[in-house]
Amino acid sequence: MAKPRQTTSHVLMIRPVRFGYNAQTAVNNAFQSAEDQDAQEKALHEFDTFVALLRAHGVDVTVVDDTPAPHTPDSIFPNNWISFHDDGRVVVYPMYAANRRLERKPHVLAALRPRFHLAGSIDLSNYEQQNRFLEGTGSMVLDRAHHIAYACLSQRTDAAVLEDFCRRLGYTPHTFTATDTNGYPVYHTNVMMCIADTYAVICLDAIADATERQQTIKLLESTRKTIIAITLDQMNRFAGNMLQVDNAAGEHFLIMSSQAYRSLTREQISQIEQRNPILNAPLDTIERNGGGSARCMIAEVFLPVQ
Repeated sequence: MAKPRQTTSHVLMIRPVRFGYNAQTAVNNAFQSAEDQDAQEKALHEFDTFVALLRAHGVDVTVVDDTPAPHTPDSIFPNNWISFHDDGRVVVYPMYAANRRLERKPHVLAALRPRFHLAGSIDLSNYEQQNRFLEGTGSMVLDRAHHIAYACLSQRTDAAVLEDFCRRLGYTPHTFTATDTNGYPVYHTNVMMCIADTYAVICLDAIADATERQQTIKLLESTRKTIIAITLDQMNRFAGNMLQVDNAAGEHFLIMSSQAYRSLTREQISQIEQRNPILNAPLDTIERNGGGSARCMIAEVFLPVQ
């Protein structure tokens, strides 16, 4: 049996039509900070530039246009409501904000069916009725090769739903508490850590409990990940919101926003570039209004190709 892949060259991205500041998510997303009058126009330019960068390096990007109605201001972040797995299964997740639940639009899956084999789905969205949430690969950072789901618990990441996901897909959960510089819970795990093939970028300073921090370090080291630590300030600039992808030629890249890249030290950049090139794109409007960055914009497609 083939070893599970940590990276894929196939990704799904949702092109926005009415992007903007979402007051329903801002209540517990400290990364949102502004509402731009022309956010849609600026975000669309950033989105198209980002897609062009990925495609120029051989990454296969399926772009699906969002629909004007129902209004889904955060549709640009599909990784929160859906994930795709190498056995052909699709997982649909329970979302904290009511208007984000509207992102589960049938035409998104329809766009993938001609090219990929979909073998069934796991729908966890019923947990919304219990006010329990697990927002996909935002709430979890998956080590797919070792079947470990890293998760910092928050209003959006419920331990019971995480356990259910792990039981159904054969993952082991590793949970901890992470807080920002103001002591607020980090709303999504993928803003404070990234798992790549041979390394992990993580804001260890966000894990205040020494035992939890040491357990996390030990687990990463046991799976032979070189740890590249970032600071809380770098986390606030989305340096944790990175994703490793590959292309058809087997080349690996670590993708991030230009803000995240600028926050890194020369030593951190060197540590990453020794392992793979870095691709960065300006996503300032999306980050400022949406509170998410490069990784949030990408749903990895691990589905078998038709």
